[in-house]
Amino acid sequence: MAFDTYGNKENQSLLLIPGLGVSHEIFLPLIELLKDKFYIVAVGIDGFLLGQKSRFTSVDDQAVQTAQYIRENLNGHLDVAYGLSLGGKILSRMLERNEIVIDHAIMDAAPLLPLPKWSVDPLRYYQSLNVWTCYHCTSFWKFVFHSHYFDVLLDECKKVWPYGKGKAVRDGYKDVYTNKLESIHGADIHYWYGTKEAFVAKPQAKHLLQLCPDAHVEVFPKMNHGQLLVDYPEVVAGRIIKQTRTAKSQC
Repeated sequence: MAFDTYGNKENQSLLLIPGLGVSHEIFLPLIELLKDKFYIVAVGIDGFLLGQKSRFTSVDDQAVQTAQYIRENLNGHLDVAYGLSLGGKILSRMLERNEIVIDHAIMDAAPLLPLPKWSVDPLRYYQSLNVWTCYHCTSFWKFVFHSHYFDVLLDECKKVWPYGKGKAVRDGYKDVYTNKLESIHGADIHYWYGTKEAFVAKPQAKHLLQLCPDAHVEVFPKMNHGQLLVDYPEVVAGRIIKQTRTAKSQC
């Protein structure tokens, strides 16, 4: 893994964990808005590191490595953590393991439930082709595979594809969708998703509320997967700032 830092270490801490197939650079507009207010740690996930060949190991391994970094560099405490998609899954595992203190956690469209076993292999190869076409893009393949993507997200996928390629995507997708969140611990837990991804995300939010009835679920109209972060980083920044002011209710 890689950990890039921004801002003054005396400020409140903010951890950013990206999604499957993209690097920490998807957060750069958000980082620019928050680096004067927070000490930011932007995570690079194994298998999706810029300029460095690596392989994806597991959600659990990424959670362990991240928690270890926080213990060694931030005294085991985070003011805010934000995870997008796969990053939200990693964050949920950190909250489940409960080895560090996270005051405010935001999971953006995190997959918390497994898929039916019969569907995992077909879908992980589909997803691999989806990301492959980001790098080897033709109008035909874009039409076939990119119906639920948008251009900025595709550009981010192109950056890391050469270093982990399809194996990282397939391994990441399989591990994400064969594990279920069994418990969660946190003082202030939020779950976000957009209406355009509600079919997939709504059951995840329902599962979270069963584990933590005090969790805050927020649905963003007309937003697709990752679109709030990409198109409206100022909205995400505003909500992250707001989270540091909310009252805590332990789960």
